[in-house]
Amino acid sequence: MTEPAGRRPRKRVNYGTGREALLEAAVRVVARGGLRRLTYRAVAEEAGVTHGLVVHHFGSRDALIEEAVAHAIRSSLSSSALEPGTGEAADFSVGLTDMVESGPDLQAFQYELLLESRRRPELLAHLRSLYDEYFDATRRELTQMLPGPVDEGLSRMVFATLEGLVLHQLVFGEREVIEEALDELRGVLRLLAERRGDEA
Repeated sequence: MTEPAGRRPRKRVNYGTGREALLEAAVRVVARGGLRRLTYRAVAEEAGVTHGLVVHHFGSRDALIEEAVAHAIRSSLSSSALEPGTGEAADFSVGLTDMVESGPDLQAFQYELLLESRRRPELLAHLRSLYDEYFDATRRELTQMLPGPVDEGLSRMVFATLEGLVLHQLVFGEREVIEEALDELRGVLRLLAERRGDEA
């Protein structure tokens, strides 16, 4: 039996990889059309599977959104080098520009959710969990890098800088400019580490 013209051929998706494939499809749908475009049918079309398979895996649109946010957290944290664990300023957020280039839809998905949450406050809980992960990862890395305590204000300021650079690259490109800005940020962190070390 052939598929109607204009439709993507449906493919078999097994449970393990299928769920991830559906989440990635959901991210792409939201990245391109905003949250209002996120429907079972749109995700099924994007993934090349049946509408019923999406319903089977997630059960509700809210569950799909929640799991897509969790997927975004896992994917972003594993690819951003936000937390290399070395405690060296030179290693901080190395790979950030690669992350944006290799996964622009994932970044756009998160910004779409942020904007949509202004109209739909029920999304804030999902976003809070996403950003708490980012804030915690930033603070853990800064704690390894800098002598003395790292307060919430410093870790949020550093993360806000990274977030702004990601948005800039996502919209304007300019990878070289972003790399220069990241080098400047690492230089500031290195100076702060040296100053705190001298004061200790």
